[in-house]
Amino acid sequence: MAFPDVVIIGAGVVGAACAFYAARAGLSVTVVDRGAVAAGATATGQGLVHAATRAPGPALELALESLRRWEELGADLGAARLELTRKGSLAVAATPADRAALADLAARQRTAGLAAVDVGGDDLRDYEPLLAPGLAGGVHYPHELQVDAVVAAAHLLRASGADVRFGVDVRAMELDAGMRVAGVRTARRERIACGAVVNAAGVGGGDVAALAGTGLPIIPGRGFLLVTEPFGAPRPGRRHPPPIRHAVYAAASQAPARRPEGAASVTGTRAGALLIGASRERAGLDRSWPLPVLRALAARAVALFPFLAGVSVIGVVRGFRPDTPDQLPIIGPDPWVRGLYHACGHAGAGVTLAPATGALVADMLTESPAAVAAAFPFHPERFG
Repeated sequence: MAFPDVVIIGAGVVGAACAFYAARAGLSVTVVDRGAVAAGATATGQGLVHAATRAPGPALELALESLRRWEELGADLGAARLELTRKGSLAVAATPADRAALADLAARQRTAGLAAVDVGGDDLRDYEPLLAPGLAGGVHYPHELQVDAVVAAAHLLRASGADVRFGVDVRAMELDAGMRVAGVRTARRERIACGAVVNAAGVGGGDVAALAGTGLPIIPGRGFLLVTEPFGAPRPGRRHPPPIRHAVYAAASQAPARRPEGAASVTGTRAGALLIGASRERAGLDRSWPLPVLRALAARAVALFPFLAGVSVIGVVRGFRPDTPDQLPIIGPDPWVRGLYHACGHAGAGVTLAPATGALVADMLTESPAAVAAAFPFHPERFG
């Protein structure tokens, strides 16, 4: 068998999107992952595809492009198959000061092309009847989506037609005399020759870069989600809708939260349970379970939806997110190693940004100058 044009390291939703768009561009693709499909950060989030938390700038532009591409993927692969729904999100503000800041952000977002509808305090319950009383107001983002990210990653990989290999741990990267990628070697001493490598390894992105003698400032961050009991008894063959219609979050989530429990964010699943998120901790890969953080996360959700005080939490999901110093993803060719491309550092936005990232990487692999220019704010060379 001829060696592939590209080896993608990482079978999360970002790696799967890179495989899908690279294959659509006519490239032969091999995807390797030391675990299973979407076994990392992809499996530990709420599955939200949203742009609402971003101020105008490169990150918002990338999110808007991804929203458009998720809609295209739904039409192409089947929205029901991906469990992709247009849920919409609702940002709420508790105080007049927060309300003013939220309204100002929404006004700037509208100029950038994001649909954002101002909602008065008296009208919030028209959107979410179970919200706490007395909130100052909010903003409704009608076009935001929710997807089952694990299912979507699996379907993207299948649709790509890539050679997908799980349980493969890449331990070395081969470079030729011109500092160009020639292949990778695995822990089982298998050699996979290739013309290019895409680093979509999530929190392991820095380790993969180091295999080529280069470096990336990937900062592992720990986060938790609370999973509630399901609401109502689902009928056979039919799932029960949860009591919350949108993805709802406090206005404090419009800026990086300083407290480890983060800002309250509550959304439902098709199975009827609620997901309460999400904590943000610079705790590295610490695998402990800090009860004070979990309790504070629950308390903030109850402040948003008082009825949650009587709801049981039946599970806690812990995940590790690949953050960067400037909170922007790393997308683009390595400055030192030819044929090495990076698609990592998405923090908690990997699900949102996966299609736009995959399309950019595919265009770079096929040597599109426009793609390199479009991804300029995210290039790894910005770190020197």
